[in-house]
Amino acid sequence: MAQPRSSRRRPRSTSTRQLAADLKKDGILVNAVDTGWTATDMGGPGGRSARDGAAGIVWAATLHSDGPTGGFFYDGRGIEW
Repeated sequence: MAQPRSSRRRPRSTSTRQLAADLKKDGILVNAVDTGWTATDMGGPGGRSARDGAAGIVWAATLHSDGPTGGFFYDGRGIEW
């Protein structure tokens, strides 16, 4: 039986938050990004474009050093774990 999505996210949220706390003093930001359903060979047709899916990753990778850390984001917006 598959686990509910929220219970599968729990270990990821814990590790993201812990790593973010550990690395904050070094000025390193750690966040998780949901790309959404993206139309790729693995994801199949019908999802958003790979460019749109990658935009959130690029956003997170290029955050200024005073940006958010320890969060979960979709298209640059914080979402609940």
